Amino acid sequence: MRSFNLKILGTEVSFKSETDHDTVERAKILVEDRYNALYSPGMPISKEKLLTFLVLGLADDYLQTSDKLAALEARLERLTTRVEGCADTDAASQE
Repeated sequence: MRSFNLKILGTEVSFKSETDHDTVERAKILVEDRYNALYSPGMPISKEKLLTFLVLGLADDYLQTSDKLAALEARLERLTTRVEGCADTDAASQE
């Protein structure tokens, strides 16, 4: 497991992960970009609330992506079954 020490949104974070450095860096950039899109100087909202909105947005993105992946996997399974059925039919007709 790799150890990481990052500064994200002004906060030092240390953790261990199996992922590679590039993935961690991309995640950090995504979080910072999303935070900056939500942040507005002069808007009376705490950093904690902004981070909560950020987490909710990322969780929503994750859930939508998981649903899409599950739908694609189900479709792929149906297509695989159909292809295998056609292959079995072809093999039986050639015998």
